[in-house]
Amino acid sequence: MAHLLHIDSSISGARSVTRKLTARAAAVWRAAHPGAPVTYRDLGADPLPHLDSETGLARFIPSAERTPAQAESVRLTEEVLAEVRAADTVLLGQPLYNYGPPSGVKSWIDHLVARGFSMDAETGEGLLGGRDFVVISARGGRYGLGSPRHGWDHAQTWLPCALSWVGMEARFVTVEMTAAAWVSEMTELRARAVESLAAAEREIDALWTPVTA
Repeated sequence: MAHLLHIDSSISGARSVTRKLTARAAAVWRAAHPGAPVTYRDLGADPLPHLDSETGLARFIPSAERTPAQAESVRLTEEVLAEVRAADTVLLGQPLYNYGPPSGVKSWIDHLVARGFSMDAETGEGLLGGRDFVVISARGGRYGLGSPRHGWDHAQTWLPCALSWVGMEARFVTVEMTAAAWVSEMTELRARAVESLAAAEREIDALWTPVTA
């Protein structure tokens, strides 16, 4: 049965562009899969703990030898994996922060990529393939071809590499110049920002075919 895992990661609350666009995408998915279950995780409001010097190696330690903190870290990894395994579609909202992903996304990936859990313990082969992974990406400025910061969006290049460990591939819907709406120095880019948003909305509306009577 179809099942959507909807993940937000923006820390911008109601002003977040990615949150508005993932909500739109989730509505399109629901229209294409009436009555199908949706699981929601908010990495911006409730981030997973980052791995540290105690919990980072917990997945390589036999369960009987783990400290309470290590056991809890492994439990969170298993929780993350259960959500992904249950879903045939993963929808992630990922804004660009300081040329990289939000720290909540990095922590989620660090829990997701685990040999013996999401990767075969012997071969290292990813075990989560076969899912549709859609990323709604938002950039405050211009990063496209020909722009001064072309290639500076390291979140969009990093995520596919990280997902490859577990056998998943991402497809991106990207909106640019979102900061033009409130940054005075970007006033001349506002019309282009509106066009970028409209293009992303059209792309989102075509992601899944709605069921019609």
